[in-house]
Amino acid sequence: MTPAIAVTGASGRIGGAVARRLAGAGVSQLLLGRDPARLPALPGAVKAPPASYADAEAMRAAVDGAGTLFLVSAHENPDRVRRHKTAVDAALAAGVERIVYVSFLGASPDATFTFARDHWHTEQYIRSTGVRHTFLRDSFYQAEFPAMAGEDGVIRGPAGDGRVSAVAHDDIADAAAAVLLAELEDQHGHDGATYDLTGPAALSLAEIAQELSRATGRTVTYAPETREEAYASRERFHAEPWQVQGWISSYEAMANGELAEVSDAVPRLTGRPATAFADFLRENPDSHRHLAG
Repeated sequence: MTPAIAVTGASGRIGGAVARRLAGAGVSQLLLGRDPARLPALPGAVKAPPASYADAEAMRAAVDGAGTLFLVSAHENPDRVRRHKTAVDAALAAGVERIVYVSFLGASPDATFTFARDHWHTEQYIRSTGVRHTFLRDSFYQAEFPAMAGEDGVIRGPAGDGRVSAVAHDDIADAAAAVLLAELEDQHGHDGATYDLTGPAALSLAEIAQELSRATGRTVTYAPETREEAYASRERFHAEPWQVQGWISSYEAMANGELAEVSDAVPRLTGRPATAFADFLRENPDSHRHLAG
């Protein structure tokens, strides 16, 4: 019998897209989420009991019977690494033999982008367990950039002239499905591999603003900020300090050149070119409808 794949975050954008691709390939899978009612109904898929990464017993019960865990990283949280570790331990206790983890481009202990450090620590922990693993290091999502423009059509942040090789959600899902399905075909070439999943080019925020202008018919611009200006402009959100630091450090990582790498992993894994930002905007008009002039 085909070993089951447990897909976390299956009600979300990445987990749900991967689950749909696996269902289309006829793969048996367990769908995990905190609210089973939000999980998609897919052929060959079983909705697991509700589970959060922080609940070891619930996670162990949810992944029981799975040979592979597709682990989508948890939402940003000061306690995120500990939650990831709990989820990993629960999966191993349930008999999971392989973990495919959704990480972040440039993950390292001293990454400028603070949330990228969480991913590095999670990767290190997964490695330390000795479990078979593959890491998918996504760049920034192309879908995030329309939302970064304010009501005045201006993207503000301390990114300088830095570039970012943003990637489409569909490219991530196709690449992840290719890695997961290879195991079922007795192809173990992805064990221990780390793939940087990026778009086909690294764009500056000024270039991203130009593409948004072309797609929406409205003038969208980029206004560089200093760090001090960035913190001041975000005070109105009344967010937690760790969250604001994460937002601002993402721009600073662009300025430092840490997000500019362009990888060929998407075309190598999927057999097709990675999606250009202009193509993403054309194919996903709802992503930028709020900016339309």
